[in-house]
Amino acid sequence: MQEDATRLFSCTNLGVEVAGRTLVDALAMTVARGEVIAVLGQNGAGKTLTLHTLAGLRPARTGSIHLLGTDIAHSKRYQVAKHLALLPQHVDDIFPSTVTDTVLIGRHPHIGRLNWESQQDLDIATAALASVDLEALANRDVLTLSGGERRRLAIAQVLTQAPDLYLLDEPTNHLDPQHQLDALRLFRKKADAGAAVIASLHDVNLAVRFADRCLLLFGDGRWDLGATSEILNSSRLSQLYATPMEAVRWRNRELFVASGDVAL
Repeated sequence: MQEDATRLFSCTNLGVEVAGRTLVDALAMTVARGEVIAVLGQNGAGKTLTLHTLAGLRPARTGSIHLLGTDIAHSKRYQVAKHLALLPQHVDDIFPSTVTDTVLIGRHPHIGRLNWESQQDLDIATAALASVDLEALANRDVLTLSGGERRRLAIAQVLTQAPDLYLLDEPTNHLDPQHQLDALRLFRKKADAGAAVIASLHDVNLAVRFADRCLLLFGDGRWDLGATSEILNSSRLSQLYATPMEAVRWRNRELFVASGDVAL
């Protein structure tokens, strides 16, 4: 793959649909290194399907997707996996496996088919486990982990993959507030070091804190994309979530609460 000088990842005229229903119509987006983009929208608006489409795991209705200057539809999956990692919304563990063996799956795109993990691979995996506070559980069976611990392990696995682009589907699922912040700080740090992140989030205030831009999906084909500080406001978010959203000031930034019928 040859990287375009001005972009890491892009999509043009991208259409996402399910069962004949258009969720996203003619999405155009260019993603640069150093960016964190939050994807926001109601349940069923197409956040997961859009991420899966961007990852090349399901066909787009229309349009094209380019990673490092190459059309993802014409790329071999093992080559894509060297540069793009997808964190699914849910991870199912069917067979027993240790935490270390599970996190090492992230190194598979970088290892030849007939080769074993090197000490370097193990060091990368160990560092990823330490970054999510799971190093002490390295020898535990994944089937004994709590939901939050398993989510942190999934995060460590994509960190171990060390891609250029992270696609994260609700990365804060099952995490307590401190681990939510810790996880997003990790990915913010990855972006600051030269990667890029596209993450679907339910908490708009986490987007306020960590995202450079936000992609709003309305679920009927419409979308909006812009700088976080400009695109997130009470009017637009009330329309996006179909419920009144009010802005409050906190530490020199504007946060948002769903007011509904409750007087504040």
